Parts: sequence; structure tokens; C-alpha cells
Amino acid sequence: MDKTDKKAFRIPQWLKTAWPYIRPVLVLSISLAVSFVVFSNVYKYIQIRYIRPVDIDDPTPYMLVVENSDSASRIASKLYEACGEGESGIISNKAVFKVYVDFVGKANKLKAGTYILSKNMDIPQIVDIICAGNPPKPTVKFTVQEGFTISGVLWALDKAGIKIDEEAFRSLCNETAMFSKYSFVEQLTNRPDKERDYALEGYLFPDTYEVFIDVRPEAVINKMLMRFYEIFTDEYIARAKELNLSIDDVVTLASIIEREASVDEDFYKVSAVFHNRLADGQKLESCATMQYALKVNKYVYTEQERATQSPYNTYLYEGLPAGPVSNPGKRAIEAALYPNQEYLDKKYKYFCNMDLPENKSLIFAKTFEEHRANVERYSKFW
Repeated sequence: MDKTDKKAFRIPQWLKTAWPYIRPVLVLSISLAVSFVVFSNVYKYIQIRYIRPVDIDDPTPYMLVVENSDSASRIASKLYEACGEGESGIISNKAVFKVYVDFVGKANKLKAGTYILSKNMDIPQIVDIICAGNPPKPTVKFTVQEGFTISGVLWALDKAGIKIDEEAFRSLCNETAMFSKYSFVEQLTNRPDKERDYALEGYLFPDTYEVFIDVRPEAVINKMLMRFYEIFTDEYIARAKELNLSIDDVVTLASIIEREASVDEDFYKVSAVFHNRLADGQKLESCATMQYALKVNKYVYTEQERATQSPYNTYLYEGLPAGPVSNPGKRAIEAALYPNQEYLDKKYKYFCNMDLPENKSLIFAKTFEEHRANVERYSKFW
């Protein structure tokens, strides 16, 4: 580099003079920029890891009760533990919740109340809900499917986030006096003891219900009995009398049909088979009753299992079992009352599954020989 080049790269005098003032500003700017990048990344990590919803795809409702004396730390602990032992909470980190409410100035604005929250809510949403306060008494929906037993009803309640006293619920299902305002329940009270597992099995009508999150067991049962009362019309009662059946007989038969049939038209055919067997004094030999008696669901039972002493075992005893083996829906009740006339007249008495699980239809037979041939053909699919 010659002298001319050195002269070209000479630092201007004004820069030399200003440098002592520029240098700290430049250092501070760079430091702030680096800090901003670091802070942004840390915040993004915290947001992704702790502030965002625990599970964006899980809308299961959980009840949170905030007392007047609860601090922000106590509320954080309740949120973290809200879903029960072994479950991730509504929030994933208590400390982050506490820091967040302090940072946004809402630590002292959290209000007492009963709230319905879920894992698909983020921390800002949760904080806003609790700060709003005075929530209306929360309700939640639960769905009981056709064919559910009382144990299935309890499962549906739990799935919906309704924490109910299971032991009390089961006990109330045998307390017919409490629900004797319903004539069909009163008839159960006057009926001779047939060693039923639950007096009200069969009468907790399958449907979708909306209840308060803190609903009591008797309120749930009453709501479901009321729905049964609405469904089982005077027309049904009159038809039952025509068939010389009590309401309980109809519900018991419907509960078996509900568990045996899957396809609409099969409900009425299965009903015809059972009506024919009852008329001829044959045992029903229903796997649905074995499932209820043994609490084991399968398609084929051994000779030893079929010999099990149970008032629900229709392989062992003639006639209807001690009581319903599920809570049937309207379709099964109508099938019990109005069996397929053709299958009734032609004396069909047997049926079995076809090629499960692809085909849920049943195949029917009039004679045991035809039935045995059907079993040999399709049993490999069961």
C-alpha cells in the first residue's frame, strides 16, 4: 500500500473526537439487541413449553373451586393438580403461572368461584376467566349410549368430567322407594325379589343430558328416569298389556335385544326369536345375559361358564332373567313390543353372528340343524 492509499484510509478527525461518545452508545445498542434476541427466544420457549395449552385437543372439562382465601400460588397448585393423580394438570408449571399473573398485574384480581376449565386453554385464557369472577353455575353434558349398564353410566359421567360418588350412585339404584313417584318404579317395589343386581337397571334411559358439574347422584338418576317416563308412552303400556307383559318384562327383553343386535332390521328379528322361544317354553340362551352375569364380553362361552349359577343366566334358567341386562334405547323397546311378524309366524328360533367385525348383521334359522350349519360357517370369524 503506498502513501496515497494510507492517506485514503485515514480516520476523520471528527470521528476521533466523537468516538468516546459513540462507543458506549454502540455497545449498549448491541447489548440490547443481543438481550432482545435472547429474551425473545427464552419467552418463545416458555410460551411453547408452559403458557400454551397443555393439550390443545383435549376439551375435557374440569372443575376448579377458588376460595376467598386462595393466593395465586394456591390457585396455581390447584390448577396443576386439577386432573387427578397421574394426570397432567390444566397448567404444566406452577411457577410460570405465578410469574405470569404477577407480570400482568393480576395476582390480586383472581376471584373466588367455581370454574370449568380444560387442558385446551392457555394460561392467559385461564387467568382471564378467573379474574372475571362470579361465573354462572357451570353445567356439563354427558352421553349414555344405548346398551350401557349402570357401570357404563358411571363411566360416561366420569368421561364428561363429572365427579360423582360412585358408591352412593350404585346404592341409590337399589333404593326404589326414593323414586316411587314413577309408576314403573313403584311396580318394581311391589315385585317379588328376583335377586337383581340393580333394581333400576334398564330404566336409566340412554340419551345426552346436561347437568350441573357438582350434580348429586340422585339428581342424575331422577333425570334419566324422567326421560324413560317420557319415552315409555301410554301406547307402549297398552301394547305390553296386549302381549301379556309387564313394563319390566318389556324392558328386560329390550335390554337383551339391545345387546344382541346391531343392524336396525335385526332388532325386530331378534325380538321375534325370543318371543317364539318364550312362547314355546325354551330357554333364551342369550350371550347378552351371560355377559351381564359373568361381567365378561365375548361371543362364545364354555360349558362351564354356561353352567354358572346366576339369576341372569338364560342358558341355565327358562324365561326372562332376573331383570334388565342393560339400559335399552327406544329402538330396542319398540322391537320388544313389535317383533318382526314374518319371523314370528315362521317360528324362527335361532341366530348367530356373521363375519365379524366387517359385517355386524345376524343370520337367522328356524331349526337347530340350520343354526348349527350357520355356526360352523361363521364361527371362525368370531
